[in-house]
Amino acid sequence: MNKNTHTPPISASTPLFATDYNVYINHTDAGGIVYHANHLVFFENCRRDWFTKLGLNGYFLQTDDGEIQHFVVSQADLQYKKAILLDEVINVRIDKVELKPASIVFYQSIHRSMPTVDANDDAQANTAVSNSNYSNNTLLSSTKIVIACVQNQITPASISDSGSDATANHSAPMRPIRVPQKLRETIEQALIQHAGK
Repeated sequence: MNKNTHTPPISASTPLFATDYNVYINHTDAGGIVYHANHLVFFENCRRDWFTKLGLNGYFLQTDDGEIQHFVVSQADLQYKKAILLDEVINVRIDKVELKPASIVFYQSIHRSMPTVDANDDAQANTAVSNSNYSNNTLLSSTKIVIACVQNQITPASISDSGSDATANHSAPMRPIRVPQKLRETIEQALIQHAGK
């Protein structure tokens, strides 16, 4: 457990996005406890599901010139609080998002799901339940993850034309870029809508 963390305490406020995941045998070690690296998998899946909800095509964007822009994790700071167990239902959340010029900072958390809403109510089951429900759930882990925006520098054609990997060796395969405008505007709009709730 990393004691020196920048992850803020998780409050009882409604998260920006939340969704439930089932814990399967492939997520766990021989003792039926979720392997520590799989916390990152759940956090990643949550971010991807949020992007999909916002109408964004995952982590790959294409410019008008056909260049590919995408994201890489440049920092992950995790705190493990309690074990996640086989066959549990966990609630994975995006608690806060900060937009930087060339990166996006996600504050996320995983909680033991203790639903008190009607399971037939899909709208509530798939997103946030009431604030009181969140405050009663057990925090299992939390993280601060920094996603850097990059653009590919090397195309498959340039490598095959040279007959070797020399092209890739002379320049970095990707370069940092500013957060694309469409992505920035979409996230800013989501943050405004959430603040207005």
